[in-house]
Amino acid sequence: MIHTLHIQTNRRDEMIDITQHIVKLLKQASMEDGTATIYCPHTTAGVTINENADPDVKADVLMRLNEVYPWEHPQYQHAEGNTAAHLKAITVGSSQTVLVAGGRLILGRWQGIYFCEFDGPRQRNCLVQFTHG
Repeated sequence: MIHTLHIQTNRRDEMIDITQHIVKLLKQASMEDGTATIYCPHTTAGVTINENADPDVKADVLMRLNEVYPWEHPQYQHAEGNTAAHLKAITVGSSQTVLVAGGRLILGRWQGIYFCEFDGPRQRNCLVQFTHG
């Protein structure tokens, strides 16, 4: 079964911690062992795992991505004007796989799962599937 998280983003670039939403879905699925696949079906957004203890990490990541991929560049050719968002999404990636054991996501002490918006604000979807192992 594929679960859909509906995410409303609020800024052009933002990282939203979706860990607890996935924990809730896992409890509803009553799965003890296996994997959770978290997938973003958008070309200007992504999913990553990173530190969720210090909000400065999110700010630093977004700052650096904006430095590497500025919103405007004289050589961008994409007519929609969101080439930077596409490049950021390619860099971050569209999915993550997390191990599940004893009914819990196996994440490091400081890790969280983030939905990364690069062309917002928008209404987005994030898909989650649990596979028994």
